Amino acid sequence: MKLNYHHLYYFWQVAKSGHLTRTAEALHVSQSSLSHQIRQLEERLGQALFVREGRRLELSEAGRLAFDYADNIFRQGEELTALFAEGGHAHREVVRVGAVATLSRNFQEGFLRPLLGRNDLELSLHSSSLDDLLRRLSAHQLDVVLANQPAHGDKQHPWRSRRLARQSVSMIGAAHLAACFPDGLHQHGLIVPGPDNAMRHAFDQLCEYHRLSVNIVAEVDDMAMMRLLTRDTHHIAIMPPVVVRDELNAGTLKDFGALPGVFEEFYAITIRRQFESPSVQALFNQSGDTLLAAVHQPAERL
Repeated sequence: MKLNYHHLYYFWQVAKSGHLTRTAEALHVSQSSLSHQIRQLEERLGQALFVREGRRLELSEAGRLAFDYADNIFRQGEELTALFAEGGHAHREVVRVGAVATLSRNFQEGFLRPLLGRNDLELSLHSSSLDDLLRRLSAHQLDVVLANQPAHGDKQHPWRSRRLARQSVSMIGAAHLAACFPDGLHQHGLIVPGPDNAMRHAFDQLCEYHRLSVNIVAEVDDMAMMRLLTRDTHHIAIMPPVVVRDELNAGTLKDFGALPGVFEEFYAITIRRQFESPSVQALFNQSGDTLLAAVHQPAERL
């Protein structure tokens, strides 16, 4: 007797939720019907797939093995659906990239540079919070997410994080100012990343180590806003130089030196797929040094 994939799908859904009633409601079937179909699957496999732990259903050893197979089968089905969801683009690939709102726009441009100017490809770019982008990645609505921190996946969320590059963080300010670390930092008002930012954590630890008392005049999560404030005030910003690449090249802002031990990291987060788009793979083929070098150079006119 062949395996009934309808039964396997119901098992997969229950295994993910751990609750029979909730799954039945989500699938718009009765609880008794759902239980019956899972029992049929267990009879077909000759193994009990669940054990009850309180109100939750936990997978048995056989159930965990069956879940791994089911998860691979149905995630590939979701991937296939997503692949053809852009109807009418059979001859024009769509690459969907999400980036956290705090990520440098210059870095995003540098990362995407291998695909810019291609007439056979459409780029779809999205900006949001990391949680929202990961949700859309899991739903196969995005191909890659760019962030400043890795995402730790599990069986339910098979995310894969790759560190693309790491760059130093500097003291940036108007060209007529003078600033040095550590002695000259207390003389200036500082524009710093928000308290949840990894760069901010490293900067705070650096100040604590040197017993520095600094004057923070603004906490800014958005790099574009930090760029404007640095350009239009007489304060010193703690940021990666790439954020103000054009202003540094024009001489309106100056890099007063990298802060020891303070870095910004860039990660690309994907979901494990059976088939990786060659265009997406081309983005990952860039080395960290090559990527940062491209980021610090203006893009060619398209």
